[in-house]
Amino acid sequence: MTEAGAGVGAGKERLLRAAVDYVAANGVGERSLRQIAAALGTSHRMLIYHFGSKEGLFVEVVRTMESRQRELLAELSAADDPIEAGRRFWARLADPALWPHERLFFELYGRALQGDPAALPLLDGIVDTWVTALAGPLERAGVAPDVARTQARLGVAVGRGLLLDLLATGDRDAVDAAMEHFTRLYAAALPPR
Repeated sequence: MTEAGAGVGAGKERLLRAAVDYVAANGVGERSLRQIAAALGTSHRMLIYHFGSKEGLFVEVVRTMESRQRELLAELSAADDPIEAGRRFWARLADPALWPHERLFFELYGRALQGDPAALPLLDGIVDTWVTALAGPLERAGVAPDVARTQARLGVAVGRGLLLDLLATGDRDAVDAAMEHFTRLYAAALPPR
């Protein structure tokens, strides 16, 4: 890569980090690309250059947060058995500090499912990357690969559903109780250790 190309990549990464922080602090609301650019200390043209559109920027913000969450899951899974890792991971996902990012995720997910071309790239790997991330620890715990992938897909669906429930209702106690019940059911399906 040329020095100029490296500078462009570094600029994009800097803007993306700033956008992730901005969404965490402010949510997205109905802000225009110009307003977001001003808050990030850049121009709307620079955001268009790097991300194509406001939705393109938000898709990259979501992808960044999803990647960070998968990294956290990998760290937890390396240190804990899959069930304890799952409990600790849920506690992190349910943290109100992440809610602006999670609301953005569900907003863009809905747009993508409706065929919004700017949001469609979000669907690439939106399930499979998580199934792979969750299946690995299950396989290491002795679950057959095909069963591990099925259980992982169920875990993704339940986790996202309960997260949506939490964001919509704010009923932390009920949602945490439901996740703990699911976790116990999930644990019962694991081979004995």
